[in-house]
Amino acid sequence: MAEADPLEPVPDIVAAEDMPALDGDGPVWLQIRRSIATRILSGDWPPSTRLPTETVLAERYHTARETVARAFRSLVSERLVERRRKIGTVVTNQARERPVFELWDAADAVRRIGGHYEYALLDCAMLESDSPLRGQFGIDPGTRAIRMLCLHLSDGKPFQLEERVINVEAAPRITCQPLEFVSPGQWLLANVPWTRARHGISARAVDGTVAAHLELEASSPCLVVQRQTWNEDVPVTFVRCWYPGDDYSLEGDFHPAW
Repeated sequence: MAEADPLEPVPDIVAAEDMPALDGDGPVWLQIRRSIATRILSGDWPPSTRLPTETVLAERYHTARETVARAFRSLVSERLVERRRKIGTVVTNQARERPVFELWDAADAVRRIGGHYEYALLDCAMLESDSPLRGQFGIDPGTRAIRMLCLHLSDGKPFQLEERVINVEAAPRITCQPLEFVSPGQWLLANVPWTRARHGISARAVDGTVAAHLELEASSPCLVVQRQTWNEDVPVTFVRCWYPGDDYSLEGDFHPAW
């Protein structure tokens, strides 16, 4: 937890009754995270806004304190909030410097457009030592890593095909998680911090496996979003997400950092 500057004024705290209601969709910790993140990213809660304590929020949302703590850990890992000694949990200055669009978890993205979300784990195995993905991800042949293929659906239709590599050394508990029920992105978001991320966006024509899983004709256009994260100098995860190009767009609101 960061030390507080003794000359820094203690920011006003958000009253418990002013905390947004949960939407009732998905695990409670994700609902709490989503409700707080939305207020921060919309600019409603500017930097230095102080959030209620875990105990207060647990009472507000009728849940366990650990559930709130899990939501807070996720927000800290995204650098939307930080813990300050003797003050509590506050919105960070970095929250104003988010990208023009936010790359939400697929479940969040589907729910934001009013769809019914479903998830399927298609394949999960250890990454081969000679896989070309290792060079792209920046991990050597001796480092244990998991490769996964996941399908996210909206109202029963393919919404996103996710190809992911996870560095087991950065996320050792990933090997014992029920990933057939919880998507790797959701688990990483809640349990593994990152300090740096890189995004890339491209348009590609699909073929073969990708086309089949997205139920597209060969050579159909797709939007491809790549994201890689590190915790300090340690690679955490590399993910490539494919979206049907005629049925998806990225957009977001942002505010200048002054």
